[in-house]
Amino acid sequence: MQDHDQYRLFLHLASTLSFTRTAADCHVSPATLSRTIQRLEAATGHRLLDRGPHGVALTEHGHRFRRYATDALDLWDRYSDNDFPGDQLGGRLRVFASVTACQSLLPDLLAPLRDAHPRVQISVRTGDAAAALALLDDGEADLAVAALPSRIPATLLARTVARTPLVLVRADPPRSNAQLPASDEPFVLPRQGLVRVIANRWFRRLGVTPRIAAEADGHEALLTLVALGYGTGIIPDLVLQHCSIRHRLHIAAASSPGELTIGACIRRTDLHRPLVAAAWAATHSGG
Repeated sequence: MQDHDQYRLFLHLASTLSFTRTAADCHVSPATLSRTIQRLEAATGHRLLDRGPHGVALTEHGHRFRRYATDALDLWDRYSDNDFPGDQLGGRLRVFASVTACQSLLPDLLAPLRDAHPRVQISVRTGDAAAALALLDDGEADLAVAALPSRIPATLLARTVARTPLVLVRADPPRSNAQLPASDEPFVLPRQGLVRVIANRWFRRLGVTPRIAAEADGHEALLTLVALGYGTGIIPDLVLQHCSIRHRLHIAAASSPGELTIGACIRRTDLHRPLVAAAWAATHSGG
């Protein structure tokens, strides 16, 4: 189905916002990809993408067409499944999670879905955990596994799957059992996200103005900077336990700044979609 191939190219481009990467990943030439987008824009009568000096961005019509294309492909997959015994659920589930969540939580979390519906294709995208809920809310993922804020947006449904304390880590063994950071101690902190919010709240509670030596996007990048000796990092213990450079790091004796609640999240409006409903049910039995 030619239209479906075009939809898949568009959805991949909507995810990467890079003509070069989508062309390479989908094994088409950049010229073919450009012509595909031009045909879709001609068919819809609207510009779907803005191409500017700062990159590619979806227009308002582009966001609407992405939802349409996703639903159209889901319907086609469900129709195609009627040719198979048992009318098994099919389609593609787009999951967003951090690298740590992919390794430590997703296998058990999604195993019931995989066992019950083997024809479902699971597409996993990784990245900065701080962006997970925003990507879900924007329609770029069907399910996200992420740290949960104290107040969940009304547009989302969330289910707790794990809890993990925050720990302080250093490249060198701590020189004392002090429960408070030294006044001149350099810190490596996340640039944004819940860990940064909790860390800032902890510093205020202690009456400490931290000396921030470096900031990082993503927990794995933060641990690399800590291993290089830039300062003490604040990190979820779950991340540390699954880090490949754990042997180079030491937990400081200071008390924990707080705890993260990790949850599986979907959009409320997606519960009517059989694939998302099945995935949501799987997180209950798998978590």
